[in-house]
Amino acid sequence: MSVYPIILSQTGFAHRDELTYPFEERGLQFGDGVYEVIRIYGGKYYLLTEHVERLFRSAEAIKLSLPFSNQDITKRLLDLLEQNEMVSDGIVYLQATRGSAPRNHAFPTDTQANVYAYIRDMPRKTNNLINGVSAITQRDTRWENCYIKSLNLLPNVLAKQAAQENGSYEAILERDGIVTECSSSNIYLVKNDNIYTHPATKTILHGCVRMRVEQFAGNDNIPFVEEAFAVEDIFAADELFLSSSTSEVMPIVEVDGKMIADGKPGKVTRQLQEAYEKDANINKIVT
Repeated sequence: MSVYPIILSQTGFAHRDELTYPFEERGLQFGDGVYEVIRIYGGKYYLLTEHVERLFRSAEAIKLSLPFSNQDITKRLLDLLEQNEMVSDGIVYLQATRGSAPRNHAFPTDTQANVYAYIRDMPRKTNNLINGVSAITQRDTRWENCYIKSLNLLPNVLAKQAAQENGSYEAILERDGIVTECSSSNIYLVKNDNIYTHPATKTILHGCVRMRVEQFAGNDNIPFVEEAFAVEDIFAADELFLSSSTSEVMPIVEVDGKMIADGKPGKVTRQLQEAYEKDANINKIVT
């Protein structure tokens, strides 16, 4: 996946090889910052407004003052597409930290946030979307404020690596036997045509695609129940799927080596995939 050459920073636009920060940078040393990953289809953002709004919520939650308004960063991100002549499918990674200052746990008093964003190509995961993926279960060892999209992702990284070493796509996280979400996505269980997912508390990330899934379900009169389910419930599910900006609405057909239902993506998942494709104005690949 290639990275486009022009990077957005608080000082404007620069070539990716020119962007540098001092070694005493709070994002590097403390994970003291927030980020967003925004999907691009055919050179156009999907859910841009929702992602920018969440960036500001995350920044507020960690008392980080951003050096731009909502409208300003939105315009800059649109300009970033033009600067790179981006017309394909990809993502934008957008990060803001508390800035560069001598290392001290307490906030620096006169430091401006460091901000940058870059574009990377990312084709749709066609084969996975059509056939479904496998997952493993892992204990959720993250902090209590997962609703903040912060840079502190080591538990997520370790869970995702465990999944990869197992030959699986994703790791399903659980606390005391209760499923929260996945290492980089929200998760849903379908039973008797009802969709169940963990409530939007501080212990999960409130996904932008998750909000759309709830909307799609409402449009199709599918009950969307914010009710946590247990790991053991997974194996009695009619369907299981996850959602994220990079995975869209992704069927899960196997967990911990055990088949979910008949091992094929289910009808509710397919309905939501079709709704996603229509909403994002992208070509239909699922049937």
